[in-house]
Amino acid sequence: MATSYKFERLNIGRDYIANNYQAPLSLSGIAKCSYMSPYHFLRVFKDTYGETPNEFLIRLRVEQAKKMLITGNFSVSEICEEVGYTSLGSFSSLFLKQVGVAPTLYRRKLWALSSEAYRFPSQAIPACYAYNFLGKLSN
Repeated sequence: MATSYKFERLNIGRDYIANNYQAPLSLSGIAKCSYMSPYHFLRVFKDTYGETPNEFLIRLRVEQAKKMLITGNFSVSEICEEVGYTSLGSFSSLFLKQVGVAPTLYRRKLWALSSEAYRFPSQAIPACYAYNFLGKLSN
């Protein structure tokens, strides 16, 4: 576990990732914000948060993409670019790996639960039910 001072610096790096997830990020740039070497930052980040900075970045991007897929009427390509990916193939593969279904199927299944066309009522269906429902789709 990191000391209090290192933890504060580590949080600066984590906040930097969270605030700039749409932009291309490098480990060296993030580590520089935290006043650490890239390898030290990577090691301490993983020890503290249980995931690498890249895993954290992917998780943030996928979570934002999920929100955009169910609440907006953006194309998957537009969402891909909005969350920071330049390759639709890479985005779709990562989304499938993280969520268990492709982005288009994710949207289609959740929109099917809504009475409003092309709009998922975010308060109408509890997230735990939606995740459980999608979990059954991937099996």
